[in-house]
Amino acid sequence: MRSSGEAGLPAISVVIPAYNEERAITAQIREVAQVLEASGRASEIIVVDDGSTDGTGDCAAREGVEVIRLPQNTGYGNAVKRGIAASRYDWVLITDADGTYPAEAIPRLLAHIPDHDMVVGARTGEEVHIPLIRRPAKWFLRRLAILLARHPIPDLNSGLRIMRKSVVQRFENILPQGFSFVTTITLAMLSNGYRVAYEPIDYRRRIGSSKIRPTDTVRFLIQILEVSLLFQPLRIFLPLGAVLAVAGGLMLLRDLLSSGLSGTPVACLLGAALIWCLGLLAHRNAQRIKMGGRR
Repeated sequence: MRSSGEAGLPAISVVIPAYNEERAITAQIREVAQVLEASGRASEIIVVDDGSTDGTGDCAAREGVEVIRLPQNTGYGNAVKRGIAASRYDWVLITDADGTYPAEAIPRLLAHIPDHDMVVGARTGEEVHIPLIRRPAKWFLRRLAILLARHPIPDLNSGLRIMRKSVVQRFENILPQGFSFVTTITLAMLSNGYRVAYEPIDYRRRIGSSKIRPTDTVRFLIQILEVSLLFQPLRIFLPLGAVLAVAGGLMLLRDLLSSGLSGTPVACLLGAALIWCLGLLAHRNAQRIKMGGRR
């Protein structure tokens, strides 16, 4: 990889997390390296072998790139974080090792920096091979994220993106070890006013078997709610309180019309008030976190 590039072009560190991808890793490294070489930028490629039991690490090492070998499988997010921590440059591009993300799309992402803090390769191109069985869950999670973030999100968890390292490190303590890493960093940046751009890309059929399991959908859902509670709590607490307040008000009206008063509407109204108070406290805490993160 180039140690120096053309003046004015931000240098790029590429991090490729890999777990049992010996069938695809060599071609992926070569494609990425060719694109970086043509870009004229200073660059490096870091492969994080996340406890592979096949020859993934050896295949990567033969390509002359830096290889970080983890003794056991620790998860996609942890592998990405290890690679980012070892990177030399402030712009980090992550991509998968399974051949799904086309390296030829990288220059289009690079064109958006340094004007944005993150550029995501949105899988909305002409050829997108996402298994049908995953599409309903992906659609639901993306719609929920859009609702809570109040920002267009063409692709919530794309694994091809460029991020400003210094910004990612501000959220390091909340970034998970698993596949929800990309979901979390997307919502964290959008919720804190960072500049995020999306570039349409194709998405090829993977080489080898997928590492994502049905249970990961639940983890994605929990992570979306956790990040929203951390940075935008009122968007959850206010609607919840409103549901209780409306229900309590309707039951109270019913009781008054029937000349009787039960404890249920009072409990609902008190519950709504409590939820709103908790929301205000969470909002105040979120503001402190944002102020600290933007220093």
